[in-house]
Amino acid sequence: MQQAFAVSPLPTAQTQPDRSALITRIKRLLVEQNAVLIAHYYTAPELQELADASGGHVSDSLDMARFGHDSSAKTLIVAGVRFMGETAKILNPEKRVLMIDSAATCSLDDDCPAGAFTAFCDAHPDRTVVVYANTSAAVKARADWVVTSSIAVKVVAHLHAQGKKILWAPDKHLGSYVQQVTGADMLLWDGSCVVHNQFKAQMLAEMKVTHPEAGVLVHPESPAGVVALADVVGSTTALIKAAKDLPNQTFIVATDNGIFHKMQEAAPGKIFLEAPTAGMGATCKSCAHCPWMAMNNLEKLAQVLETGSNEILIDEAIRQKAIISIQRMLDFAQSSHRAIMGNDNA
Repeated sequence: MQQAFAVSPLPTAQTQPDRSALITRIKRLLVEQNAVLIAHYYTAPELQELADASGGHVSDSLDMARFGHDSSAKTLIVAGVRFMGETAKILNPEKRVLMIDSAATCSLDDDCPAGAFTAFCDAHPDRTVVVYANTSAAVKARADWVVTSSIAVKVVAHLHAQGKKILWAPDKHLGSYVQQVTGADMLLWDGSCVVHNQFKAQMLAEMKVTHPEAGVLVHPESPAGVVALADVVGSTTALIKAAKDLPNQTFIVATDNGIFHKMQEAAPGKIFLEAPTAGMGATCKSCAHCPWMAMNNLEKLAQVLETGSNEILIDEAIRQKAIISIQRMLDFAQSSHRAIMGNDNA
């Protein structure tokens, strides 16, 4: 039977006083270097807690981009994967951007090399190029739009209403979901997330029978069969909100289990179960947690602050092209928010 998620214990090699001293040192270094920690929901709970406690931010990739752009800090420390650090640098060329681990990549980014993607785009010049944020700076530079999962449907619906045909990359599952919701003409790149691609629809259906009271929360990077079983499909932020707002006391969650920390904060007392990554034909590589997100930890963070290592540097010509597609997303998100607020106040 599937067990409720529990946060892994801290490493036994380090005592609690040692860890407290490490956190104190990191906080001091952050202040001394006018640095701020920006962490993704999928990183370790201790990094999320430190970001919250030190004036940083924990969020999805869209809000990470916003916060880094608006922050007055001179140095941005990104707890996440490389494309998040690159996005921060694209938006903040004057700031120093450091990754906790420079080897922390993303399977979607790796699945979409810039050279092959450029050739794919060149073969379909009649299509508007929309890429997911989980891509390299060079791929973003080739795109017309960058989107995150929280805004993908709105952007594609907007383009579809203008009669645009879409070339989408790299996540085929998210692309299929967006295509289904919007009815847009979309040509999809064949990529997938190593975490979400592992969730199994048949096993999830069986788990729903075992837990009939549970709400099912699914990230749209998951396969279509898993999405079809969801009560709520959405971005990480949307899933956390659903966990808080829905009356269910138990949830089955099909996304990276790093999100459970914020879900438990938002909805204390509720039970969160990992959607199954096992079953007939399963070849679980991630077991509901990104191996690259797991490369981020406090010890590496302290080392980066002390040495200035793992700095993100981007060719200026690429940055100037990439910022256009990212800024389109941010401007669209801002105008959509203003429209919603205007309707609420009408």
